[in-house]
Amino acid sequence: LGVVQTAYANGASTKYLTKNNVPVVFAKTGVKHVHKAAHDNYDVGVYFEANGHGTILFGNKFYDFLNATKYHVKHSKRAWLRLSLLPGLVNQAVGDALSDLLLVDAILQIQGTSISEWANLYQDLPSKQCKLAVPDRSQITTNENETRCLQPAGLQKELDIAMEHYKGRAFVRPSGTEAVVRVYAEAPTTQAAQALAQAA
Repeated sequence: LGVVQTAYANGASTKYLTKNNVPVVFAKTGVKHVHKAAHDNYDVGVYFEANGHGTILFGNKFYDFLNATKYHVKHSKRAWLRLSLLPGLVNQAVGDALSDLLLVDAILQIQGTSISEWANLYQDLPSKQCKLAVPDRSQITTNENETRCLQPAGLQKELDIAMEHYKGRAFVRPSGTEAVVRVYAEAPTTQAAQALAQAA
């Protein structure tokens, strides 16, 4: 089981997951990229972009496990049945927000956890997103998962200095659809996040 996030995922969620020993990998922004990372990295891969797109993928090892244990679950038939029903509750091809929400609600009911308790597992860090119109967005290049700027030379160093000053995280990336550069910043306070976005 693991989670795929993009650079836009709030850092508080990443910290919560890793603190609870849930593996996390970062992929380039876009459903096709996070979908591939979930498929390639995990037997059960969960991905949801900040814009709400996402789903859960179940790999061959998951189905092999179900088949191998089908007739050997004397004391845990209910658990096996619940696991076997999971793939049918989500749309693995494109995601479905309503079925995902109902799945979460069912899991919370089984665990005896309220929506409020679930919503308060962690608090998002304040963040700011903005975009800058540029004549040539191709002048900005990033690493594979868009968390670090490779070109122009020196830009990442300036970002690192600003992140250290505001005790936050920021990145820039060229838009895939517009003639703009997108800026994301998050920090412990709203004011710091806004200032970091301006500095970036």
